[in-house]
Amino acid sequence: MTKKPKPADVIQSLVSYRPNFGKNSSKSLIRLSVNENGIGCSPHVKEAIRANDVSLHRYPEQQDEELINSIASRFSINPKKILIGNGSDELIYLLCTAFLNPGDEAIYTEYGFLVFPQAIKIAGGKPVVAPDSNYTVNVESIISKVTPKTKIVFLANPNNPTGSMISEKEVSKLIELLPKSVVLILDWAYCEYVISGLSDAAKLVEANDNIVMLRTFSKLFGIAALRLGWGYFPAEILEILHSIRGPFSVNQLAALAGRVAVVDTAFQEESVAHNQFWMHEIVNRFNDMGVKTLKGEANFMLLDFRDTNGPSARNVAARLLEQNIQLRDMTPYGLPEMLRMSIGRSDEMEQFSSSLRKIILEEAR
Repeated sequence: MTKKPKPADVIQSLVSYRPNFGKNSSKSLIRLSVNENGIGCSPHVKEAIRANDVSLHRYPEQQDEELINSIASRFSINPKKILIGNGSDELIYLLCTAFLNPGDEAIYTEYGFLVFPQAIKIAGGKPVVAPDSNYTVNVESIISKVTPKTKIVFLANPNNPTGSMISEKEVSKLIELLPKSVVLILDWAYCEYVISGLSDAAKLVEANDNIVMLRTFSKLFGIAALRLGWGYFPAEILEILHSIRGPFSVNQLAALAGRVAVVDTAFQEESVAHNQFWMHEIVNRFNDMGVKTLKGEANFMLLDFRDTNGPSARNVAARLLEQNIQLRDMTPYGLPEMLRMSIGRSDEMEQFSSSLRKIILEEAR
């Protein structure tokens, strides 16, 4: 038998996370499946990219200082604690690489972001699941899973895909009960959509040596295509990540777009207002249709089709896709009778709600 190279055992057993874009590549596809910004990005970002004369033969800066200072100014934080990355996903992988030895444990929540266990396993660690309570993070559950082998805990707040959020009091309880030797990763990717009640993660980083905050430009700022994220870190953790991060992981166009996007507060306010309107309006329409929801605190929610007297999630998703409307199948998260819906443009939301109403009425006959 011919021998051939084999990947590491952990890679062979890996359940890889992949966003569900489906096979429908039509330009008319209404894609409500990946939590993108419902109204696009700031028009100033598009103008800046068109007008910018990028020196394509030059490497980008290892850390774009202008971008870092813009982030620091916008959020009133210390620029020396900021590290930018190729999306916040890169920073998740770097943290696992930096702090997990083979066999070390890292905790993530039952319905947490699937990149968390993937990054843990690739780094050689052991993913440990802390059960949720009613699709919401349970702090006591997390603490009950801590052992001497625990090196990292992931907390996404609001959480993806459930959209649920725990209070500032609960976050403080987790910090108090967690050993200081464990890195607590606060994934605040959707925090800009939250109107009130969310912990100021930057202040938590500044007050602790074992807490980090991750943020992204892919959601509220609407530049997911350019892959830009950032994190806020204690000095020692930042230095460690600097030492293993690729030297040119953020390209010039991404840095430029980030600099423009972060200062356009008018667009950010418009995005939040659009999202708030439709998160409220669409639930009212779902209630009229008899469709149950797990209403979230970000820019998406779960549609619950567990009622055996109604249509199945699979049937609804298939029929919507026939009409060029795509929702996110939740089977990879262990929720096969739920679909995740992101907030899109107003015309997309109108078409989606109209199409879903027709499907529900037809199924009821």
